[in-house]
Amino acid sequence: MVSFAAMNDGERPLILLTNDDGIRSPGLWAAAEALQGLGFVTVVAPREQASGTGRSMPITSDGVICEETVEVGGRNWKVYAVGGTPAQAVQHGVLELMPRKPDLVVAGINYGENVGLGVTISGTVGAALEGAALGVPSMAISLETQLDYHLSYSEEVDFTAAAHFACFFGQRLLTSRRFQDVDVLKVDVPTEATPETPWKVTRLSRRIYFFPVAPKRKRLDEPARIGYSVISDPEVLEPGTDSHTLRIEKLVAVTPLSMDLTSRLDLADLERKLNEGPAEA
Repeated sequence: MVSFAAMNDGERPLILLTNDDGIRSPGLWAAAEALQGLGFVTVVAPREQASGTGRSMPITSDGVICEETVEVGGRNWKVYAVGGTPAQAVQHGVLELMPRKPDLVVAGINYGENVGLGVTISGTVGAALEGAALGVPSMAISLETQLDYHLSYSEEVDFTAAAHFACFFGQRLLTSRRFQDVDVLKVDVPTEATPETPWKVTRLSRRIYFFPVAPKRKRLDEPARIGYSVISDPEVLEPGTDSHTLRIEKLVAVTPLSMDLTSRLDLADLERKLNEGPAEA
């Protein structure tokens, strides 16, 4: 195993750490403590809660960067709060704040799992995708929690196991060769996991895991937000997928994601069928 601690300052990896819950999230700081043994960790995170923003780049973001000090593990960290989304925080970190391109981008630890068809909504996954788009090995790590904790900074949530796996897979991404068609490693940790919980490589579930819920309001011109609920019957989740592995098997789900969103089918066969015209009734 590579000893990062034995490296001199010029050799140690540079790690960009971000999240979508915002700069004050305990999950972010659990990851920072865990990753500091792997290299120099630069924290660049949204100034405010930014869950559900995906990989968006809204033109309404002000882009203001404020340097702050946060106490973590008994020492002070210089960190950067960005007026923007998680993906924009990654861009600012790479383009403005780090001395060179980082060796690793980590997004998390998120309050709440990011599995199934909802991953494109996730700001955690969106930040990791942006890191990958900039040519950096990237990881998104999330911890399964109750819905009530998703937008909180609750101290009741224990990030110990998730922090362990952030370090474990971060080390693998820093020292392993690049895997073909793997741009982001998405890691989802069960609520009751420990550092000894087994992990399993999975595919992305094609089922909706968090269902949108219509707002309750009397008039359409009233301010309202569409909510969401978690899948009520987990038995329908497909074996071998991230959601089944996390929810049913209660194992750590490790899902390789690709930036190539092209359907994995025979393109020539699809072209032929499209040229055939509509099928006869």
